[in-house]
Amino acid sequence: MKYKISVERNTLRFAAAHITTCQGQAEPLHGHNYALLVEVEGALTEDAWVLDFGDVKRIGGQQLDHRFLLPRDNPALDVSDLDDAWQIAVAGRRYLIPKSDACLLPLDNPTAERLAEWFCHRLAEALADRGNITSITVGVEEAPDQAGWCTLSLSDR
Repeated sequence: MKYKISVERNTLRFAAAHITTCQGQAEPLHGHNYALLVEVEGALTEDAWVLDFGDVKRIGGQQLDHRFLLPRDNPALDVSDLDDAWQIAVAGRRYLIPKSDACLLPLDNPTAERLAEWFCHRLAEALADRGNITSITVGVEEAPDQAGWCTLSLSDR
């Protein structure tokens, strides 16, 4: 038998701004009211749980809430460290973002798909001691009915 839990939207929300790139072109700076959709699959524990819903909620998007999502590894963005701020140059535009307002992410692009992947890995790290978990799926919804997804298989660990 397969078991899974899901935690969706209302309990896992954050608002953030970003600049995404596509085929070498940069979108203007903009933001979203994101919602996370999380599914965790695994065997039942002795107490008949896959995982407590609260464990997923505690790992939510609070760290990204009201922040600028800065992709560390995007080759289209020229990012300079100015001690207390990040300077971002792209497509003839220049932005100066205080470090306290930014979240530097190990991503090539802050797309919904890459954010979903980042959240999958965060959850996997936080749940590493749970031997019953076999996979984690995260959806990052940028707008109603518009989400990027990632599934991380943990069965090989």
